[in-house]
Amino acid sequence: MKRLLFLAMIGVIFLSICTLPAYAQKDEKLLFKKEPLADAGASSDQYVIGPEDVLYINVWREDTLTRSILVRADGKISMPLIDDVQAAGLTPLQLKQNITDKLKQFIDNPNVSVVVTEANSFKVFVTGEVRTPGVYRLKSETTLLQIIPMAGGFTEWANQKKITVIRKEGGKEKRITANYKKILEGEDPKLNIVLKPGDTVVVP
Repeated sequence: MKRLLFLAMIGVIFLSICTLPAYAQKDEKLLFKKEPLADAGASSDQYVIGPEDVLYINVWREDTLTRSILVRADGKISMPLIDDVQAAGLTPLQLKQNITDKLKQFIDNPNVSVVVTEANSFKVFVTGEVRTPGVYRLKSETTLLQIIPMAGGFTEWANQKKITVIRKEGGKEKRITANYKKILEGEDPKLNIVLKPGDTVVVP
């Protein structure tokens, strides 16, 4: 009897050892599973697509048309059947509608979805008296009040009353001066500027 119990225990231990690697491998796969990079900001109707963004375009039941596509420097993407399509300057919903309209010439009732998986075009530059100056890639609407903490906050020498946002509009340079303290205290909320791609925030 004791011998049978001993053999049974050995069998249980052996099975446990054999199954552990399988579970470990499964856990490891879950741990390192690559999640989509898109978030609500990047895939909403507010995000404006730009060059260097990576899009995932899915056309239901059309595997040859479903793919990840990089937006070229000229702002266009290339797809089978419809060739070049303008992407930069459009929201994902607008691009979805354009692709759908073009595909109607070849496919009955095309079902298209567009997701921004890498938002690389929305860059702003923060320089001057902040703790971490540099280039910041944004995936959703970001204000002046929000970008400063992202840059590590002010240094002790920062002049918070004369922050300048340099922006290019229509080929011309525009400078907007803002008092961060007044924005923070709610005295001048209009100067809590919504940043645009290519803006440079200068903290003197």
